[in-house]
Amino acid sequence: MKQLSPRRRFWTGAIWIAAVVALLGCAHATQAPQGLDETQVLVAFFENERNYIHDSPPFVIGAQNLRVNLLTKARQQYLIDIRAPADFGRGHIQGAVHVPFADVYDHVKGLDAASFENIVVIDCDGQAAAYVVSLLRAAGYPNAVSLKWGMSGWAMAFADGAWLKKLSNVRADAFVTKPSPPKNPPGPMPRIATGGTTAEAILEARLRQLFAEGYAPAVVTHDFVFARLDQNTDMYVINYWPPELYAKQGHIPGAVNYPPAEKPFLSTTHLATLSTTGPNILYCFTGQTSSYVAGYLRILGYDARSLAFGANSMIYDQMHAGKVPNTFVPETEIKNYDYVGGR
Repeated sequence: MKQLSPRRRFWTGAIWIAAVVALLGCAHATQAPQGLDETQVLVAFFENERNYIHDSPPFVIGAQNLRVNLLTKARQQYLIDIRAPADFGRGHIQGAVHVPFADVYDHVKGLDAASFENIVVIDCDGQAAAYVVSLLRAAGYPNAVSLKWGMSGWAMAFADGAWLKKLSNVRADAFVTKPSPPKNPPGPMPRIATGGTTAEAILEARLRQLFAEGYAPAVVTHDFVFARLDQNTDMYVINYWPPELYAKQGHIPGAVNYPPAEKPFLSTTHLATLSTTGPNILYCFTGQTSSYVAGYLRILGYDARSLAFGANSMIYDQMHAGKVPNTFVPETEIKNYDYVGGR
């Protein structure tokens, strides 16, 4: 057998060593570093670069403002209607595009999103749309907004089947005016495991999972909550109101006040006080803000759920009499604007 020269043996060995090193490097690159806390990576990313949940423009647009925009600068508004196909067929805002909930993320990715003043997400009552907007803003679309009250605020034909059916005083006698219980002591955050090694990769995986799951896992009714108040459960009820309204209007027994002005869902405030062993039930006045916040918390791995229709579904007359902000008053909130289809 012909012997390799010393020079050739050297270069052959060097090539083999380089190949092995390259293979090991590729294997290392495709694996998440051991011990990587993906939730902490996301929290740092949001708080340092994209703190949309506490520091961003309003996530809703009222029907009146949207109507003006459509009359004066329609090309700068992109309307996405996420209602069921049958509901869309019965009537929708002219120019709206029907997109199923699960497809919204990819649909928006396919747009020249920055060319629009607003990407308006529309549903029946404003709640699922607020959740979608939360996920879209997390993805880097700050011009995503939801239509306040959904189609219920656009015309009476849609309010009859949504908001007008949910206004109720059924829990008025159950609300209490006691001081807020203390928040949970700070504890560990959830541990999500997407396998991503960067904030962008982890976020992409989380968003795709949440869009695939839909809105249903992120919402509960007041019946769900009150049926569990006297049980020994890990349910953690969060009242997301200013302290003065928490005291004056009363609250669900045992609900802990997290004032919005405190920016409570930062790691430097109260994020670590949320439960990791049971559902965190958030409620506001309408179910829209709580859905928006729940979207952010679910990205981080918390079991966060919004109480549907908020206080409007529990103490409506009291809210109306007290002129509480975000009370659904049909005479002022339902605009009866034109729509197409389903006449």
